[in-house]
Amino acid sequence: MTVELDRATPISSYTIVRADQTALGTADFVVVPGASEERIFFHTEVCQDFGGRGVVALLVSKALTDCIREDVTVVPLCPMFARHLRVHGDEFIANGGVFRQPIPDDIGVITRAALGEV
Repeated sequence: MTVELDRATPISSYTIVRADQTALGTADFVVVPGASEERIFFHTEVCQDFGGRGVVALLVSKALTDCIREDVTVVPLCPMFARHLRVHGDEFIANGGVFRQPIPDDIGVITRAALGEV
C-alpha cells in the first residue's frame, strides 16, 4: 500500500491505494495560508473491508509526517486525526509537529471550501 497526496484547490487529500491502484481510503483537508500554514483535516474515510488492518494509521501517519517535514500546523477537525493526536500527540510534537485544537471558524473555512468560495 502507498499513500499519495493530491494537492487541489480548495480541497486536497491523501489517498491510500493498493498495488493495483484500488483506493482504500482518503483523508481530506483544506489549506489555510497565513504566517504559518495550517491544514484542517476534516474528513477521513476508509473502506470497511479493510478496517482493523492499520489502513487508517498508515494514512494519518503519512499526512502528519508530511506536516512535520513541511512545517505545517495540523488542525484535527476529523475525529480520526483528533483521536490519533490524543494518543500520539506528545510523540508528534517531539518530532517537530505542531497542532492546535479546532475553533468554530474552522467550520466556516471548510464550508466555504466545499462551496468553492475559497
